[in-house]
Amino acid sequence: MREYLLTILVTTAVTYLLVPVAARLAAWVGAIPPLRDRDVHTQPVPRLGGIAMLGGLLAGALLASHLPRMRAVFEEFSDAGALLTAGIVICLVGVVDDIWGLSALAKFAGQMLAGGVLVVMGVQLNYIQIAGVEAFVLDPTQGALLTVLLIVGTANAVNFVDGLDGLAVGVVGVGASAFFLYSYIVFHDAETRLTVPTLFMALLMGMCAGFLPHNWHTAKIFMGDSGSMLIGLLLMGGAISVTGNAGVGQAQQVTESNLLATLLPLVLPLAILALPFTDMLLAIIRRARAGRSISTPDKQHLHHRLLELGHSTGRAVFVM
Repeated sequence: MREYLLTILVTTAVTYLLVPVAARLAAWVGAIPPLRDRDVHTQPVPRLGGIAMLGGLLAGALLASHLPRMRAVFEEFSDAGALLTAGIVICLVGVVDDIWGLSALAKFAGQMLAGGVLVVMGVQLNYIQIAGVEAFVLDPTQGALLTVLLIVGTANAVNFVDGLDGLAVGVVGVGASAFFLYSYIVFHDAETRLTVPTLFMALLMGMCAGFLPHNWHTAKIFMGDSGSMLIGLLLMGGAISVTGNAGVGQAQQVTESNLLATLLPLVLPLAILALPFTDMLLAIIRRARAGRSISTPDKQHLHHRLLELGHSTGRAVFVM
């Protein structure tokens, strides 16, 4: 646990210190969009906070790779390198969108590319384990398609919910904390608690903790698509790593000794992402019924509804 705590601390500190640098970079490249009708803030705010979060991720991973026990995670598993590479890819796609703006189709292609990087580098669902039922084994094509679909869906879901100061980073930070504790406990009886999903949830916790002070109401910077898609990919990528990339026999051996290990691999990712996915699904239905493109922004998200009910920004974020 000490190595995890040190990794979280360093990731938090680096992210926090890089945020002002990202804000100055956003001003230099013009990534400070004008106010829109659906915005709830009253002054233009720079984007590109995702660059600071990526810097924190890489710094934390670099530290972890040199810690006496944690380095085994990088030496024994390919998942770590896959998640870092896919994270860099999707963050760069977001940076381009934050600065110049991408069409919905181009952004979707970039998200699929990041998901494809994970699959090519060996991170994908191999099976689905349900309590009391024999594991449903996926063939390589099914696993690859489902993995990319989940990555793209999560990246967009977190992006959709990123509409109030501190909201997306808070939701993902809470989810990452829950998943970190889950993964750490599940592998209590295994040979080691040092695993890829546990490490990346620790990194994600640090990224969110370091960014939140700058993003809390009134926000000095937004994470932009570069940040929201990055943390969405890491959250789902970690879930896929813990639930699908181990061997079926190994998973059944772990889950047979622990009911929580059997139930939570299925329930926890859904619980963590229920709020962003619900908001995204409602937005798609709402816009389709109105005859508009599903990528057309509006001011009817769940957090907007809470503001209309009279909640302050801070209170609406706490409710969400």
